[in-house]
Amino acid sequence: MPQHQLRDKIAYVQQCAWLFAGTIAENLRYSNPGATDNELWHALEVAQAADFVRSLPDGLSSFVAQGGTNFSGGQKQRLSIARALVKKPELYIFDDSFSALDFKTDAALRKALAAETRHSAVLIIAQRVSTIRHAEQIVVLHEGEPVGTGTHETLMENCSVYREIYESQTKEANEQHG
Repeated sequence: MPQHQLRDKIAYVQQCAWLFAGTIAENLRYSNPGATDNELWHALEVAQAADFVRSLPDGLSSFVAQGGTNFSGGQKQRLSIARALVKKPELYIFDDSFSALDFKTDAALRKALAAETRHSAVLIIAQRVSTIRHAEQIVVLHEGEPVGTGTHETLMENCSVYREIYESQTKEANEQHG
């Protein structure tokens, strides 16, 4: 398969989300120029970005500075996720692209994504256990090497590295909310 055909089947969302100078609509239509405004709004809803885009004076026509510097990290990540959704690829790769989101937004986004991406393959690279906890298959890396594979439950029983990460993050979350 030629490289351009392979790229057409993949949407990659990186941790340091990058937006192009132009409008929000132009950014979302980057890989699907024929997308309708309804499709853009749907992607924004799934990506948990519709409310803040609606609050902008020009909505979809709002200006985006080069690199998206006029948006917060979480807003840029959600707009990048919406752009990936507009593409409707066969494979989504989310490379720590939920890291700038608060836990509530992360959970709502993952729930909406599950329904939206059910006919695609999804690869999530994450440091937060809560982001990948319900994945069908989790691969745990330690110093670049795989040290465990399985579901959350299996890894809690059989992978000390995963269990330590989970316990550390659970303790940290409880301290922040307690």
